[in-house]
Amino acid sequence: MKTDHQNGAPRIVPRPQHVITRANIAETALKVLYRLKAAGFESYLVGGGVRDLLLGREPKDFDIATDATPEEVRALFRNCRLIGRRFRLAHVHFGREIIEVATFRGSHDGNGNGGAVEDGMILRDNVYGTLEEDAWRRDFTINSLYYDIRDFSVVDYTGGLQDLEAGLLRVIGDAGQRYREDPVRMLRAIRFAAKLGFRIHPDSEGPIFELGETLEAVPPARLYEEVLKLLLTGHGVASFELMRHYDLFRHLFPLTEACLAREENGFPHQMVLRGLKNTDARVAEGKPVTPAFLFAVLLWEPVRARAETLQAEGMSEIQALQSASEMVIAESVRHVALPKRFSLQTREIWVMQARLPRRNGKRAQRLLEMPRFRAAYDFLLLRAESGDEALQELAQWWTDFQAVDEESRAALSRNAPAGEGGTGKKRRRRRRRKKPASPE
Repeated sequence: MKTDHQNGAPRIVPRPQHVITRANIAETALKVLYRLKAAGFESYLVGGGVRDLLLGREPKDFDIATDATPEEVRALFRNCRLIGRRFRLAHVHFGREIIEVATFRGSHDGNGNGGAVEDGMILRDNVYGTLEEDAWRRDFTINSLYYDIRDFSVVDYTGGLQDLEAGLLRVIGDAGQRYREDPVRMLRAIRFAAKLGFRIHPDSEGPIFELGETLEAVPPARLYEEVLKLLLTGHGVASFELMRHYDLFRHLFPLTEACLAREENGFPHQMVLRGLKNTDARVAEGKPVTPAFLFAVLLWEPVRARAETLQAEGMSEIQALQSASEMVIAESVRHVALPKRFSLQTREIWVMQARLPRRNGKRAQRLLEMPRFRAAYDFLLLRAESGDEALQELAQWWTDFQAVDEESRAALSRNAPAGEGGTGKKRRRRRRRKKPASPE
């Protein structure tokens, strides 16, 4: 639905009346814009790059929209690769940097000619159109702003500038229909609200409460990428709280949600929040973050619960953690994928929780030299923040062990207890029956 102030005509803001300057646009993006222009095509900077520049933020990516088809873009750039079946895109490579170029999308009913819709969800969207059609096909008004390289003006068809000034996130068109077309838009709404501190417009947030189940039709690999954007880019706590507010988290991590529901004000909820707070702090400080540690935090509580059950049935603690880890990951990847290279690291972090208390003799030094020790130690620190005195003492011991010289480490190891494991439950040992005495 078009905004009243437009009446079909765009609002055009000339260069002197906005803050975007080419000095803040990546040189590679400018090269693409100018080459498209020189070849006679329309070319605009669009989406998050324009939005962030107008907000005085540094854009993470620069995307371009044009009337050139993907094949025409490839003909202009030797360093171009065409990707995607659902959305055909051109990626222009400059070393490790990629400038994404999309052809203007047009409206369609999904009946062939590059478009396909099933049960309201867009399966293929390669119908091309005009700049105006492209503007109305985008998801949110604040992402539907165009920077015209011809005269450096900003073009707004959907009222995005007004919403940007009001701190409002609004879906373009009927929100329920747009979410059904692509359920990931609900997660994008949460991500932008968390990242920008914006409010979601009431008309755009209402359907989110009702359409969470549509996420279950989205491929797990696509949801994995969206989870990383939600939780590993510096606004994880806000994103997590919004996902739970709109009842979407349970469709991504149902096992964790079941644990949170049982102990809403207890440790499991705090563990996830502490982990995400730690991750947000690392991102703010420019430190590395990894999906392996993120998923270790998100799935720890269901792993711990299952491991305790398996221990009660007679498994050793390490065996129980290994088995529980495999079970939980196998069930979780049906909803949100986790690449094997990260799932292996996640399991190592969990299993090492049972090894860290067993630090006497030469065990501590061997653990310290393991590749995943630092992640396992950081994970132990998070668990210790729950208030468990035994875990706090163990975390402090490992903190001291890393800070001292070899001689002091040897003394600490000699005096360390053998350890009972790290999940908080001792294994029940089965009593052996005495063999009856043989008759003489």
